[in-house]
Amino acid sequence: MSRFFESIQVNKGKLVNLEFHQERFERTRRAALGLIQHPRLEQLIELPQGLDKGLFKCRVTYRKEVELIEYEPRIPHKIRSLKLVRSDSIDYAYKYQDRSKLNELFELREGKDDILIVKDNCITDSYFANVLFWDGKEWLTPDTPLLPGIMRAFLMHMGLIRECRITRADLNRFQKVKLINAMNDLQTAPEIHVNSIH
Repeated sequence: MSRFFESIQVNKGKLVNLEFHQERFERTRRAALGLIQHPRLEQLIELPQGLDKGLFKCRVTYRKEVELIEYEPRIPHKIRSLKLVRSDSIDYAYKYQDRSKLNELFELREGKDDILIVKDNCITDSYFANVLFWDGKEWLTPDTPLLPGIMRAFLMHMGLIRECRITRADLNRFQKVKLINAMNDLQTAPEIHVNSIH
């Protein structure tokens, strides 16, 4: 049976966007594990001392039961370039602990810092993040993500980004791209020029 995980930002001792993590936790348990009753993450997570200053990641690993809760400091990713890689068979609909198929694609990056995955001619995600594209007026996110992430859901809920279909041919109409995930919001996410997509 596959293991799944949630990576939750801890900012100055507070769990960030926990309600969005809870919703995905429950959705995964229903769809992938057939479970109908779900524990509350806020009751399972007891933050240790020392997380009240700075940013940390809380990683919750689970199958039918939560098996492990661990913490680590946030380590920013330095992303300056992306390599387009294609896979029409990649499937990462849930936050699986097994990322072997993604790892195989990541190995195709040819010296670039990260990858931008194209599936059925549509832009999906990078190796570790959902993507946003700036067209000069607004931030847009593909409506074909491999895994709709927590920060993506939050930013859409707040009306700060909008989803639409983005194909490989559409890339030249954008100016820059951001990589967002639970640890990187609209302000802190790595941002690069579209000319750095190869």
